[in-house]
Amino acid sequence: MPRTGGDSMRGLAVFIADIRNCKSREQEKKRINKELANIRSKFKGDKQLDGYQKKKYVCKLLFIFLLGNDVDFGHTEAVDLLASNRYTEKQIGYLFISVMMHHSNELYKLVIQAIKNDLSSKDPVHICLALTCIANIGTPDMAGEIGDEVPRILTQPDTLHGVKKCAALCLLRLFELKPDKFNHADLSSRLIALLSDQHLGVVTSSCSLIQALVSANPEEYKGCVSLAVSRLSRIVSSTDLKDYMYYFIAAPWLSVKLLRLLQSYPQPEDSSVYERLKEALETILNRATDPPKSKKIQHTNAKNAVLFEAINLIIHYDSDAALMVRSCNLLGGFLNSKETNLRYLALESLTNLAVSEFSRRAVMKHQETVLQALKNERDLSVRQRAVDLLYAMCDREHSGEIVSELLVYLEKADYSIREELVLKIAILAEKFATDYNWYVDVILNLIRVAGDYIADEVWYRVTQIVINRDDIQAYAAKTVFEALQAPSCHENMVKVGAYILGEFGNLIAGDERAGPIVQFRLLHSMFHLCSNTTKYILLSTYVKLINLFPEIKSDIEAVLKHNNQIQNSDAEIQQRAVEYSKLSEIASPDLLATVLEEMPQFTERESSLLAKLKKKSNTIVRERDFDKEDPPERQESPAGAASGGYNITLTANSDLMSTSNKEVDLLEFLKDSAVNLNCERYLLIKYSYVY
Repeated sequence: MPRTGGDSMRGLAVFIADIRNCKSREQEKKRINKELANIRSKFKGDKQLDGYQKKKYVCKLLFIFLLGNDVDFGHTEAVDLLASNRYTEKQIGYLFISVMMHHSNELYKLVIQAIKNDLSSKDPVHICLALTCIANIGTPDMAGEIGDEVPRILTQPDTLHGVKKCAALCLLRLFELKPDKFNHADLSSRLIALLSDQHLGVVTSSCSLIQALVSANPEEYKGCVSLAVSRLSRIVSSTDLKDYMYYFIAAPWLSVKLLRLLQSYPQPEDSSVYERLKEALETILNRATDPPKSKKIQHTNAKNAVLFEAINLIIHYDSDAALMVRSCNLLGGFLNSKETNLRYLALESLTNLAVSEFSRRAVMKHQETVLQALKNERDLSVRQRAVDLLYAMCDREHSGEIVSELLVYLEKADYSIREELVLKIAILAEKFATDYNWYVDVILNLIRVAGDYIADEVWYRVTQIVINRDDIQAYAAKTVFEALQAPSCHENMVKVGAYILGEFGNLIAGDERAGPIVQFRLLHSMFHLCSNTTKYILLSTYVKLINLFPEIKSDIEAVLKHNNQIQNSDAEIQQRAVEYSKLSEIASPDLLATVLEEMPQFTERESSLLAKLKKKSNTIVRERDFDKEDPPERQESPAGAASGGYNITLTANSDLMSTSNKEVDLLEFLKDSAVNLNCERYLLIKYSYVY
């Protein structure tokens, strides 16, 4: 193969051909070892190698390394190539250094010095090679030694455009390596001025740099807003940008970068700047409805990229009702698109629009389309975005339909999103419940359909709401009693049923089918199937039933004193059984009624369902809705659910101290008896939630 202009390497081409012609791994290894021995001998020989030979052998080493073989020499020759004035030799040297040299190598200081020399060169090609190497293999130490050179090259007025582009991206890399050493005060004004550069390539690279700097120090770069608006306006209004037209779209990637940069700041206070920006945004929205100028997918992608970023900026400002409604209408048209990505992005943007007072009504117009997407969409990620949108757009008027559809979807939802979906349904049902009987039905249905994915916070919450609302206690007791009779009953249903029947079972005991002994036997029939945590709650329920229904005291005491409980290997079950049996045996009816009185109502505080949903996902949580009306009650774990059951405790108040001697003896027994493992818990006359 002939050499062309001294740059073509015949020996390298022959070696690559030999490797490709090898029939086996052993043959290839033999050829590589032969070549490595030859190269090593050339490097150690007495004959001085010229630049071309060094370049050829270094290229062979690089090829061998890329084939997966170890190469432990040739670094000195590669560093020598960095000092060459020939582009091809210097290029190979930088390539070898970038791929094969670690920053702990003893030659690394020589590399840094060579980079410094090239940065000071008058040859723009050498400068670009050095900048590219820095961006590829830069380290914090390198950033400290040559960090001042790159900003100088970038901001010099006589620097070529191609060099400026490399310098901007190289400076971005250095900033990422050592952000604390970046001098924002000295450089901010000069870097912002790059947005006005005549060369759009320089503007594009500088925009990436400024975006990163803004995230670290937004106040120092706020002057970029007016220049970004001016540049965006010129791009949008231009019809011919020569080299920067991409399938009939003017500089789409720069437009996207400028729109993202503007999202780092609030709406411009200068009315003239905002009007110019608003005009540009309106132009982008108008062009979205224009007939496509090309059938190529690249044209559609570029056009939509600018459109969606413009909509994101409109959502970020959240101030112009007309623009937000127009955005909503445009996005609604994408919901029936054949492109999965467009449907996904449309649902995501509509979710953000749904929380704005300006566009909520416009979003609600697409409810039926979104529900159809939830039912018929094949792509899981799109269905998930549909769930997020339904959650964000839900209001009191449409809550019944939306919650019903989400419950239907829950039965076939992907397992990975069921827990989050359960949380959203529970939050919506609680917030928008006009009839709390409906709320109870929804939560019990949730437990029935997706019991394994019910977080503890969900069943904590329903029990709290039942306790705080006298008007639904009888209905809740009746409904949960019926749910417990199902052939297959989830353990979370047993927890809810045990808690509610232990508090309000007396409200349905008038019906023979739900009499005291029926309630007890129904609960106890599931005892052996439950985990220890649920058994703790059931035992506490049993002692509550003794207070509600004295006529079944003997049946319950027999269970509490059974060897399965007294001699249980679980210390908590054993302790509860002993404590509760002694309490029922010694306490008078009046004292028992005082100790086992109904739970007091919970105080108000933020629902922990919202907090859990925030941790589960980045979707919009409707906190503002919870602040407007009906603030949620305190969210705590019912009856010591954190430890697995009720904690019944006594307090030494004046009323108690005036009781009979027998009752005072009970207090002493509970405090001092060796049988009781932890009777100091009995220091508050009510259930206490320990969470």
